Order: sequence, then C-alpha cells, then structure tokens
Amino acid sequence: MSATPHSSTDPAPATPVTVLGLGRMGRALAAAFVAAGHPTTVWNRSPGKAAELVDRGATLAGSVEEAVTAGPLVVVCVSDDPAVHQLLDPLDGALAGRTLVNLTTGTSAQARANAAWARERGAAFLDGAIMAVPEDIATDGAVLLYSGPRDAYGAHEPVLRALSPAGTAYLAADPGLAALHELSLLGIMWGVLNGFLHGAALLGTAGVRAESFAPLAARMTGVVAGYVTAAAPEVDAGSYPAGDAALTVHQEAMRHLAEESEALGVNAELPRFFQLLADRAVADGHADSGYSALIEQFRKASPA
Repeated sequence: MSATPHSSTDPAPATPVTVLGLGRMGRALAAAFVAAGHPTTVWNRSPGKAAELVDRGATLAGSVEEAVTAGPLVVVCVSDDPAVHQLLDPLDGALAGRTLVNLTTGTSAQARANAAWARERGAAFLDGAIMAVPEDIATDGAVLLYSGPRDAYGAHEPVLRALSPAGTAYLAADPGLAALHELSLLGIMWGVLNGFLHGAALLGTAGVRAESFAPLAARMTGVVAGYVTAAAPEVDAGSYPAGDAALTVHQEAMRHLAEESEALGVNAELPRFFQLLADRAVADGHADSGYSALIEQFRKASPA
C-alpha cells in the first residue's frame, strides 16, 4: 500500500459532491465536505437526518436521481451492497459521466462486480474503505483506502482528502483491493478486542477490573505490533525461523490458557482455536518453526 501524496497545499476546488446515506458515518462524511467548502447534496430515506447538515449549508435532494445529478462525484455509504443497488439500480443513465465512490463495507467480489456494473452505465467507480469511527472523519486520525481507476482517483483526490487529511491512500487499479484491505484490518481489530475481552473475563474471576487490565493490554498490543513487522518478511519469503520461541513453546502456552479458562469457568473456545491451529502446524512439520508458520494454516480453505 502506498499513499499518494497531496500535490499542493492549496485548498481543493469547490467540486460539488453528493452523499447518499446519512447514518452516523454518512453524516460525518457529508459534514466534512461541507466544512471543506464543497457544495454538498445529500439524500437519505429518512429526510430528518439531514436537518443539521442543511443548517450547515448542505442541500437536501428530493430523490436519489436528483441527488446523483447534482454533481460529478457521488459518494455512497449505506448498510450493505443490496442497499447500494436498491438505490442506484432504478436510475436510468443518471450515473453516466460521473464518478461513483462506494464507501459501503462489502467484499472484494462485490466491489469488482460493482465496478463492472458502473462501467456498463458510463460511470467511473472507486471502492473505498473507511478505517475510522465517525468522530475521526476530517481529522488526522482517519484513514481511507481507495481502489479503482487511477485517473478517477486522481481527478477527485483533492476532494476526497477532506475526509482524511493525513490518511488518504490509493492502493491499485483492482477495485477489490480496498474491500480486501478493510476486511483484513477488521480481522486484526476483532482479534485484538476478542483477546482483550477473553483476558478481562479471566482476570474478572479474581476480582481484577477491566480498567486495571487495560493499560497492560494496550502495552501488549504495542509488543505485538513489533511481531507483525518482523513476521511480514518471513511470510513473504515462506521461511519461518524460530527466533525467540519455537512453535511448540507457543503450543504449550496455548494449552495452559485453554486449561485455565476451563478451570475458571470462562469460555475456552478462543484459546482452543489457537491451539488447534498450532497443533495442525506442528503436525505439518513446523514444530521447530516460528509462529509465522501459522500462515500456512490460514492459507488453506476451512475443513468441511
């Protein structure tokens, strides 16, 4: 992934933008465009959600078609892929000549299908991934990833930067890569959060509050970040040196974690899953390898 640097410190031209979908994230996106000085047209099934945006200067469209035809850049942020098509499929030629930016969470296959769907209607298509909470939009804490035609991204990059001033990145022409990155990063988020919550449940059996555990857990995530950086070249090379510990050492510790969970009446499915993967890797000949050898287990399809 390589971020595309902003070529100028000048503010972006006041390009008209349309935002379809005014959930918490959609409202944050529209507010960012308004604050950056872009004429912003919004639409939502429940018009009342647009009231605050209209007070700030946005225009509420009376229909999806009216919203789409208000400008060259159309941003969609709704609940799921079927909702995207429920909005856009009925439009007859309204998308032609425009750029559609889909910030709705979906799969890489859906993104590629949407790109083909948009091309058939004469529109350029960018798929995007929002790695931020609504409160972070338009701050340096927001990261947005985009994939699709580079020329379409380049034409609208100054406008899109209003959403994430320091964290806008173009990935590749493949429209599925933004979704693939998003789901991969969400997997990391859920892995860390589930590990913390499982640990908090364990410590809770001894009367330790989660707030007391959190600082240590946060420090551990920093340690793990270092492991991630070290594991990446090993994964790419297909070579898994043991480094500080062979996989069998991790395997034994996982067994202790699962047994401790069971003994204390805490759900042991998560550590037992860790152990299952390690057991399979050891059975495949990686007893003396490092932890990154587990990539070989993740590369396999799930057992039937």
